[in-house]
Amino acid sequence: MAVNSTSSTYTLAVLLPRAIQPEMVTVSAKKGDRLDIVADAWHMESNSHYEWQVRFSPGDVDMSTVRARFGSDGQLSIDVQRRTHGQVYSSHDGWGFKC
Repeated sequence: MAVNSTSSTYTLAVLLPRAIQPEMVTVSAKKGDRLDIVADAWHMESNSHYEWQVRFSPGDVDMSTVRARFGSDGQLSIDVQRRTHGQVYSSHDGWGFKC
C-alpha cells in the first residue's frame, strides 16, 4: 500500500486483484488513530487475503473524515484529512464501515 501525504490529507492507495470486489473490503477506524484494512476474496484459495494496519501520529488526523473509494480497476483509495494546527482533538472509540 502506498501512502502519500500533503499538509492537509493522507491518501492510501493499493491496486487489488480483479477478483476482489468492493463488498470484500472492510476499512475500520480504530481507537488510537489507527485504520485496519482487510480485503478478502473468500472464494479463492491463493492471493486472496490482504491486510494492513495504519497508525497515524496521535492527534494528526481527523478520523471522522475517512473516505474510501474502490475503482472499477481494483484501485482502493482511502483519504484521511489531517488536523490543522490548533484544531481541537478528541479520541473516538472504534467504529467501522464498508467501502
